[in-house]
Amino acid sequence: MSEIFAKVIIEISHEKVDRPFEYRVPEELKGDVIPGREVMIPFGAGNKVISGYVIGLTETPEFDKSKIKSIISVKEKSVTADGHLIALAAFIREKYGSTMIDAIKTVMPVRKVKKAVEKKTIIAKVTEAELTEAAEGAEHRKQRAKVRLLRELLSNSEIPYSLVTGKLNVSSQTVQSLEKSGLIEIEVTRQYRNPVTFRQAEEQRVSLSDEQSFITESVDRDFKNGNPGTYLIHGITGSGKTEVYMKLIEDRLKEGRQAILLIPEISLTYQNVIRFYRRFGDKVSVMHSKLSDGEKYDQFERARKGEISIMIGPSSALFTPFANPGIIILAEEHENAYKSENMPKYHAREVAAYLAKLTGSALVLGSATPSLESYTKALNGEIKLFTMTKRLTGGTLPDVDVVDLREELAKGNRSIFSERLKELMDDRLDKGEQIMLFLNRRGVAGFVSCRSCGHVIKCPHCDVSLSEHYGRKLMCHYCGYETVMPAECPECKSKKIAGFKAGTEQIEELVKKTYPQAIVLRMDADTTKHKDDYESILSRFANREADILIGTQMIVKGHDFKGVTLVGILAADMSLSNNDFRAGERTFQLLTQAAGRAGRGENPGNVVIQTYQPDHYAIEFASRQDYEGFYKEEYAYRELSSYPPAANLLAVQFIGEDRGALERFAGHIDTVCAPTVADTKTRRVGPGPAMLSKKKDLYRQVIYFKNEDYECLVRIKDVIEKETEENPDKRFNIMFDFNPMNSF
Repeated sequence: MSEIFAKVIIEISHEKVDRPFEYRVPEELKGDVIPGREVMIPFGAGNKVISGYVIGLTETPEFDKSKIKSIISVKEKSVTADGHLIALAAFIREKYGSTMIDAIKTVMPVRKVKKAVEKKTIIAKVTEAELTEAAEGAEHRKQRAKVRLLRELLSNSEIPYSLVTGKLNVSSQTVQSLEKSGLIEIEVTRQYRNPVTFRQAEEQRVSLSDEQSFITESVDRDFKNGNPGTYLIHGITGSGKTEVYMKLIEDRLKEGRQAILLIPEISLTYQNVIRFYRRFGDKVSVMHSKLSDGEKYDQFERARKGEISIMIGPSSALFTPFANPGIIILAEEHENAYKSENMPKYHAREVAAYLAKLTGSALVLGSATPSLESYTKALNGEIKLFTMTKRLTGGTLPDVDVVDLREELAKGNRSIFSERLKELMDDRLDKGEQIMLFLNRRGVAGFVSCRSCGHVIKCPHCDVSLSEHYGRKLMCHYCGYETVMPAECPECKSKKIAGFKAGTEQIEELVKKTYPQAIVLRMDADTTKHKDDYESILSRFANREADILIGTQMIVKGHDFKGVTLVGILAADMSLSNNDFRAGERTFQLLTQAAGRAGRGENPGNVVIQTYQPDHYAIEFASRQDYEGFYKEEYAYRELSSYPPAANLLAVQFIGEDRGALERFAGHIDTVCAPTVADTKTRRVGPGPAMLSKKKDLYRQVIYFKNEDYECLVRIKDVIEKETEENPDKRFNIMFDFNPMNSF
């Protein structure tokens, strides 16, 4: 029998060993060593035992067979990565820059087997007469515990083990004694931890509109022709995109395939799962960061075994080990949350496109405010565009008032609420209708500063200002540093030091004071720290148990509350202040999405946008819900400045403790890249301090590279990787970010 050799990526995240190593597969492990399996191997001159992942098998190794070491064992309790997940890891490593082991860890968010939850049942193996005889014998011998169990089995032939050892107070030793005697058997079945805890009646089917039917029939036709593609559904808020998603998924399930629905926020999981569970029942499960490790493991096991067919969740749900996925859907595809914040900095939209190609699946992107990247591809004919222009309720988009806060101040109104918003809030509360108030900020204050000298209180470990929270506590939202509010300015000793009062907590306090009769809920990062917080807040508001919902971005994305007829946007231009080329796009998307929460039921809706920049094009177009107008204006700006999607952008960030050494290192890398930059006609900006130049006592430098050809930027990434492999300096970390969602 021929020998088999495994290609193994070792469990060390360092570029020097970021390549497969070959190991002999011992005869006794053949069949157990398969791609994706985690194995224990000897590594290095000292044969240190470490773990690694098998990424392939071969009978013809590249190295001298006599020098190839053998795999020691298959690691117990390790999850096997499916073949297409290994292929995804290779794609992520090449496209975004990282080590292969980090890419594998990315596509395997659940890597360890968790102990199964077992259900034990005690079952009688003999006749009633034999049980009676055994009970009488036990009673004669004064074995009271056995008597209790045997008498119970005469009434019920199957009893839960927990009831026996609990309520009946029968010890496990007594149970084992009866099992050995052949009177009973213990049946053990696995119970999966299921995070979907609600049980709702089946959703009443609705007839699809002409717009909806056109989309589902077009996609189905492409499948029947063997040519599923990528589709962008540009539908106004309330146009019924979710119903289209459900019909597309239903069609694929009929073909024996599976579906992945990606959502950008955990807060969106609740409403989506309710709707999908009503339609598809136990075929649906969820995956998100708030689940326990055991819950995550069980959901992937259920998917692997074919017990579920639909996975809903943020980006990690993309790596569900389905055997035959048929459709991948990105709801709210424009959201920044689809871009990973950690290395490798992949974008779920691009990885989903590659997964769809690998598996012959359709990729559906949906949004009321598509990303410029996706809409540009649609206009260029690279993906198919569908538009939905009608609200399913038959209603119209809400009326929008843009309030100039400069005029409010001129009139002497220094309240957070404009006169128009206050007027509409009074009206809606009188009518018993619901209100949403949106602020793009959490906590009580954005920053704390001295009104005399202008000094801003900053974190000593990060180059950011501290935010004020209740209890006169100052906090850094980057590293968690906390301190108390100083009584006087550290610079000029003035007593005029205070926070900029525009946070969700402060708004909640003001609303409760102004409207004591109203029931108010707040939803932000501080009120949703636990797994069930999202569901609790959203279900209470959906069930009309509250009148006003105050929150940050998470309340304006995709939620469908029929009772909401007023949305107040309290700081519309706050996101315009970000030093980021995507600031205008983000502002337009947020305002459009927020406005879309109003008037989704039978009653018409109103939106009040409060701003100091009413003439900004992002605010003007958002107030008119004019996506096409905004796109033309924004794309012209991106084209002029060579920003995505008009060009591609690579941000290379350098991180280290010694600022001077870090600057020299960034300059050296810039010099190394110079020939490639010149050859590819790439534009370069930097090196220089990052926007957040210091975080957690680490300094940051950044270089930006711009080129229309993405592959030219990959070549620059490869040059940097090669240089750091050949001349490693462990004092510094390098991060690559292609087409970043945030400025460094």
